Amino acid sequence: MEHNIDLSVYSIRTDLAVESRELAEQQGGADLTGVQMEDDEQEPGIKVTRITVKDAEAGRQIGKLPGRYVTIEVPKLRNNDTEIEAQVTRRFTREFKRFLDDLGLTVDKKALVVGLGNWNVTPDALGPLVVENLLVTRHLFTLAPETVEEGYREVSALSPGVLGITGIETSEIVFGVVEQSKPDFIIAIDALASRALHRVNTTIQISDAGIHPGSGVGNKRKAIDKETLGIPVIAIGVPTVVFASTIVHDAITYLLGHFGQSLAESKRAYNRLAMSDLPERKEPYTEADLPDLESRKTFMGLVGSLSEGDKRQLIHEVLQPLGQNLVVTPKEIDEFIEGVANVIASGLNNALHQAVNDENLSAYTH
Repeated sequence: MEHNIDLSVYSIRTDLAVESRELAEQQGGADLTGVQMEDDEQEPGIKVTRITVKDAEAGRQIGKLPGRYVTIEVPKLRNNDTEIEAQVTRRFTREFKRFLDDLGLTVDKKALVVGLGNWNVTPDALGPLVVENLLVTRHLFTLAPETVEEGYREVSALSPGVLGITGIETSEIVFGVVEQSKPDFIIAIDALASRALHRVNTTIQISDAGIHPGSGVGNKRKAIDKETLGIPVIAIGVPTVVFASTIVHDAITYLLGHFGQSLAESKRAYNRLAMSDLPERKEPYTEADLPDLESRKTFMGLVGSLSEGDKRQLIHEVLQPLGQNLVVTPKEIDEFIEGVANVIASGLNNALHQAVNDENLSAYTH
């Protein structure tokens, strides 16, 4: 029996492979032997998850294309701390270099960086902002090759805008540029959507499976991948938005998780509700943090007894007819998008050019 994951049933929009796999496990019954996962938490505060989707059948189980997906989760990334950003830049550089090495993209291979998204909309401006900070060199290789020193790769960059601005499919623009400039591989950067609050503005995903611009908010455009363009495509994304239904669902889970932790610490839970005496909040809460079923019913009635899937579906059914299942972004998005764009641009400059390193990295970005 096939167990394909239909995200639309729960109005779940996620571009993250790690979340798709989590959903498949929660659904139960799906054979995930073709989906390999490996966790790496060598550095404090940084969790790296590597997922490999072996084939099309495995991809159907979690709703993702075959390929490799690396997710870098840093809860403190949303704090705009320069030291944290520098640490994430170094880790991102190492992970991206692994993709280049595994795909055989040596230093002589030409790169085209495509900054997807709408530069007029802050949470969707990640791609264009990264392009602004990139070290582009193709014009120098073409017009003045004698001025190019050793250690630099031929890199070009493009911010094609979105269909609503140009009237042209993004994939058509990229295809035309590829046809004329003949790069050896593409790096596509886009803002993503998450199905979990704790991953918004804290996560970077790298994948060699390509990308569908706008898929996170339901505007699924033509793919930008190896199948359509004929060359490797490495996709980089950061979840910057979440649906209102997800916020409501997670808020309920956080409430139940808080009650569960309070009950675990003291039988007199009502004495633990003072703001000065709250237990430390965990993020995210797991099933083990929630109270038992009877306690959930006591706290939240019928809603407390529903499964995760049923809760999501109920919230969607309430919000969608009212037009209130909004796409939401944190109010700090202006500062965050600038910071994470700099992280990705710095990491790409370091990974693509041998002459760029940790010591001189700041000279190439602003």
